[in-house]
Amino acid sequence: MSTLGAVGHRAEETPRGATGTRRGHSTRRGPSRLGQTRRAPQGLALLTLTSLGVVFGDLGTSPLYALQESFHGPHAVEVTSGNVLGVLSLIIWSLLVVVCVKYLTLLLRLDNEGEGGILALVAMLRPAGSRRGRAVLVGLGLFGAALLYGDGVITPSISVLSAVEGLKVATPVFEPYVVPLTVLILLALFFVQPWGPGRVGVVFGPIVALWFLSIGAFGAWGVLRAPAVLAAFNPWHAVRFFQESGWHGFRVLGSVILCLTGAEALYADMGNFGRRPIRLAWFSLALPSLLLSYLSQGAFLLHHPEAADAPFFRSLPGHALYPMVVLATLATVVASQALISAVFSLTHQASQLGYCPRLTLRHTSSVQEGQIYLPAINWALMTACVAVVLNFRSSQSLAAAYGLAVSGTMLITTFLFASVARRRWHWPPWALGLVVAGFLLVDVSFLGANLLKISEGGWLPLVMAAVVFLLMEVWRRGLELLFDKRDTHAVELEKLLQALSRSPLPRVRGTAVFLTGTRHGAPPVLLHHLEHNQAMHEQVVLLTVVTENAASVEPSERVSWQSHGQGITRVTARYGFMEHPDVPRVLEQARQLGLEALADPVTFYIGRVMLSLRRGRGAPLWVKRLFRLMLRNAPPTTDHFRLPAQRVMELGAQVDF
Repeated sequence: MSTLGAVGHRAEETPRGATGTRRGHSTRRGPSRLGQTRRAPQGLALLTLTSLGVVFGDLGTSPLYALQESFHGPHAVEVTSGNVLGVLSLIIWSLLVVVCVKYLTLLLRLDNEGEGGILALVAMLRPAGSRRGRAVLVGLGLFGAALLYGDGVITPSISVLSAVEGLKVATPVFEPYVVPLTVLILLALFFVQPWGPGRVGVVFGPIVALWFLSIGAFGAWGVLRAPAVLAAFNPWHAVRFFQESGWHGFRVLGSVILCLTGAEALYADMGNFGRRPIRLAWFSLALPSLLLSYLSQGAFLLHHPEAADAPFFRSLPGHALYPMVVLATLATVVASQALISAVFSLTHQASQLGYCPRLTLRHTSSVQEGQIYLPAINWALMTACVAVVLNFRSSQSLAAAYGLAVSGTMLITTFLFASVARRRWHWPPWALGLVVAGFLLVDVSFLGANLLKISEGGWLPLVMAAVVFLLMEVWRRGLELLFDKRDTHAVELEKLLQALSRSPLPRVRGTAVFLTGTRHGAPPVLLHHLEHNQAMHEQVVLLTVVTENAASVEPSERVSWQSHGQGITRVTARYGFMEHPDVPRVLEQARQLGLEALADPVTFYIGRVMLSLRRGRGAPLWVKRLFRLMLRNAPPTTDHFRLPAQRVMELGAQVDF
């Protein structure tokens, strides 16, 4: 049984859990909500600081394990001068090409009304061209989004584990306490999520800024002791590394990619902070500090090859070890925040675009609409992270699982980028082809190296992604079947009006607001009301909420209405996929635009649909059962549309499904 909402993906009611009628790609090219607006210097400085805490925590803590995994573990290479310079060159140029060029220079320009991320790219895929090709790209985008959920589980686990493991470098006495302490830190992190990424970022921003300053300072000290390591900026060392190491060198790419963890979250978090603060934070502090830290570790390995098991902590001066373990632990907690925030944004986008049921959502900022909190996702992530830590018990064991999630998402993002950029920017085919070919070469190489580690833990993100992708597809297919079924019973509004003219019904005092997804016919909930009550209110409002394929809608374009006579008015409210509908506010705005004052009392009517499952008819029975289960567990329509619960009436109907 499920409550019908006010919106639908077609011209019908949407079941509880669905969120919006999806229109075609928005052609309005106004300024982005966050990406293109000018900010006051004070606001820019604050956003830059908070973006350090939320966006760059993951990338910032990768020096804890990226170089270590290249020279210590099942796929490590021997610590020689040539190998150290080669791996360092791969890390340096991966950061420059992937983060600086791909994400910060190009992808941040592809915003959907200020929002970024893989689902924002999916929303920007226009229906022009091959319908089958677009369906394939949408499917890839959904699977890439599903991989990010695996990333959102693995990132907090490996980040905190790698920091706490620094205690073992100081003394083996702490070894039995690494896993319990990691679990406690993760629990604390998820319990502060209701505060929201903005408030958390204000607290965490200074911590990560101090982290970057510290690793940059110690990195510069280490490089000065062995300046020969600066030769790693020459890409020839990376080429020679592959020539000398061969197949083994290719496998090391599965460890090198760990320096890129957090790049996809960087793009997804654009809606929280905007592109300018993110770029400023990266180029002014994050990138120089990371390069110095990696170079310093490499310089230390050149003289101390036995330190490959923990080059970051072992390269520190003795008096700095304990303070840096504490700071690293704090920084990795912040690193986890980047993926958690990205998963919240990703889930909200998926819900608004019709790929998953809507969930209880709380806006945690009155200024930045993109800062949200999803309780169900938060506690699910917390449970999964704790389970992963207890199962794998070390950052080295988790490294194999980590790389596959990152490389898979990066490759899919490149395919979507190529399709969207071709229509957005109108580049010459040869120019776009060269750029995309370069990205594909990098992405395919990283993915190929990580596929070799499936049996060592790489299966984890694939299993997680498969489960999430399955749920997305079941929800999408279930809605299609439900709407197809109900479309056959639609009644034209004109025919209803003619019937009411021939046989008028008694009128009762007040206004009835029927929440419906249809904008062209009489909603079934209205027909059920007339059939059972044999009466109409003085005023009838047919209210439809449309979710645009844009992140936000200008307030002036929010509401439109049309009178059909006999006291019946159709009101349409438009929202972006990152906005939250507010039906009472819609009615108030409609009044301001000229709609007659609505007579009191105002009663909101929503429908409840009970699915009677049948074999066949478009989908296997197990798909229908799973869809019904998801439908039943969706939050109430009253909460999603902010309806006053005491003024809501529900009418039920059974649908053969």
